[in-house]
Amino acid sequence: MHPNPAFRRSDQALHDKLIREVAFGTVFLTTPDGPRAAHVPVLAYGQDDLRFHLARRNALTPHLDGARALITVNGPDGYISPRWYDNRDTVPTWDYAALELEGAVERLSDDALETLLHDVITTFEGHIEGDPWLASESSEEVWSSLFKGIAGFSLKVEEQRPTFKLSQKKNDAERARIAAGVRPQLAHWMHEVSQ
Repeated sequence: MHPNPAFRRSDQALHDKLIREVAFGTVFLTTPDGPRAAHVPVLAYGQDDLRFHLARRNALTPHLDGARALITVNGPDGYISPRWYDNRDTVPTWDYAALELEGAVERLSDDALETLLHDVITTFEGHIEGDPWLASESSEEVWSSLFKGIAGFSLKVEEQRPTFKLSQKKNDAERARIAAGVRPQLAHWMHEVSQ
């Protein structure tokens, strides 16, 4: 989390929107073998319940149930050039949107994991044009094999540490030039935090 309080937004709707739009995060946990991370699709089931799944053979899987873990969700980011500022006698920086979500983890039941898998498929198929792929297109053998190879988890969010560092300290004209110069996804989030 960035130390400047100007970049911390406690707007839960904004946090939820970032999680919905990105729907992917990194789970961090210190295991007996040292710190480990896993990169996973993440869906929110309410504001304090994040769900994800891992391969059963993932180094984190045997250690997550009952542990306290951290999930980060990183939104768009980008290099910010001083060329966009009124005063170019400065240095470049980086703008970004990110959430750190910490809490207790518990393993999902098979039924809850099944629901999560269908929700992940529906979420991501919805981001692609054309007729969606359906889980029912998998044979029972293929689906069963997948299901046996993964484990689902829920992180009960107890702490949220947001950073929305999106040139808030710049004037409107500078922010417009920055938004015009960066990737569209970053410009979108610059607009979100200025409202």
